[in-house]
Amino acid sequence: MFNHIVIGTNDIDRARRFYDQVLGVLGVGGAMPHQAKSGHQRLFYRHDGGTLGIAQPINDEPATFANGGTIAFRCASPEQVHAFHDTAVAHGGVSIEEPPGLRVDSLGQFYLAYVRDPDGNKLCALHRVKASP
Repeated sequence: MFNHIVIGTNDIDRARRFYDQVLGVLGVGGAMPHQAKSGHQRLFYRHDGGTLGIAQPINDEPATFANGGTIAFRCASPEQVHAFHDTAVAHGGVSIEEPPGLRVDSLGQFYLAYVRDPDGNKLCALHRVKASP
């Protein structure tokens, strides 16, 4: 459904250190740096046909997070969810909501972890648990 998602940062170098490590857990290569025509710096992470962009706001206002917004990353296993979470926390992220673990609701079973990146963006690591036959 999505081609790309772009979020803002107030510190492009800090964002690169954070996302290089966290997205590396998912097998994503390092950032492709890009300079916009305006001179603002951007980082693009490409993987499985999608792109996550991290950018200095072109309007020169401070970057802010979307209250109520979440970016979820698909994980292959509960172990990868934990690795995503632990790597995020080790590189300046903050664990939020419940600890990583299984959640069951009317939509199914999910192994989840939630963190905020150093700019406050809410990230989710998600593994869908297959229903028992």
